[in-house]
Amino acid sequence: MEYKFTPPQAALALIEGHRIEGYASVFGRRDKGGDTVLPGAYAGALARMEARGDKVRMLWQHDPAQPIGIWDEVVEDSHGLRVTGRLLPEVARAREAQALLKAGAVDGLSIGYRTLRAEALPGGGRKLIELDLWEVSLVTFPMQAEARLSQKTDILGQICALAAQLRSARAAVARL
Repeated sequence: MEYKFTPPQAALALIEGHRIEGYASVFGRRDKGGDTVLPGAYAGALARMEARGDKVRMLWQHDPAQPIGIWDEVVEDSHGLRVTGRLLPEVARAREAQALLKAGAVDGLSIGYRTLRAEALPGGGRKLIELDLWEVSLVTFPMQAEARLSQKTDILGQICALAAQLRSARAAVARL
């Protein structure tokens, strides 16, 4: 398995305290390892996963023993591989990841994949044409500077406040 770490300029966002979105890979940009991912590189892998009813896994720092959430959407667009998902608050490591994301201590994304088709680039590195995508991780140090969260807001705090208001309203109705 190979990994590509993406740096923060692609904007990895923490929304509502637990929803995250950003670009796990950006097309046409040479990464720190000298590789460049081409548009369409993930299409086959995403189609195969969909046909099997499978999903790209969300891991913490590429550790398969530490899934921290669910990627609800993983799609290629004209810019790269865009991911949208949610941290699972029932998972202790996900709560830790949420705190680190909020503080800005972690804001990178990285892909775990196997190369199916590539061509050597002059001066080193590869042109990645087709990849078998396994997972997208939240990471401290992305390989590609553009692989980051897009924005940060505390919606989980807002949801908790709304839940408290609903409990209060229910109690008031029960007293009637």
